[in-house]
Amino acid sequence: MKKWLFLIACAIAGVHAANAQQWAPIDKSPLDQVYFPIDYPSLKVKGTKEPLRMRVIYSRPNKSNRQIFGSEIVPYGKVWRLGANEATELDLFTDAKIGGKKVPAGRYTLYALVNEKNWTFIINKETDTWGAFKYDAAKDVCRVTVPVERMDKPIESLTIDLEKAGTGVNLVAGWDTVSATLPFLF
Repeated sequence: MKKWLFLIACAIAGVHAANAQQWAPIDKSPLDQVYFPIDYPSLKVKGTKEPLRMRVIYSRPNKSNRQIFGSEIVPYGKVWRLGANEATELDLFTDAKIGGKKVPAGRYTLYALVNEKNWTFIINKETDTWGAFKYDAAKDVCRVTVPVERMDKPIESLTIDLEKAGTGVNLVAGWDTVSATLPFLF
């Protein structure tokens, strides 16, 4: 009897293993998001009164001992998705002033035109797009050119942070040994 129970258990385990879900491999550039106020979902649970201003959703590629800027990864003078995979998404939950221009609350794509000494951040109406392959300048809401800052210590993974700055927020994008800051006023 024990032998038969063992064989039945093995058969059930075999059928289960054969029907097991085949999961996709982990992406090399994982998806991440950042909120302002920082850690907003946690603050919301705790009863914060501060309104949600913005969120950025992006994929975080790694440097992996590669030259990043001015290479085929992020060429100078060409529009970049500001991340990997899908183009970076910017959600504004309230109207904002960006580069002196009023931008209404809404969902946008955030691109960057990278050069050695400056980056031009581009807020674009087209959403849900892969990379910058179908970028259309006619759908730009605004463009803001900012200087590049050099860093002593390289950042391995592209990182986008939101930091309070007076009555606004600075979006800081950094990777390798450079960073650029885009100010938002609310």
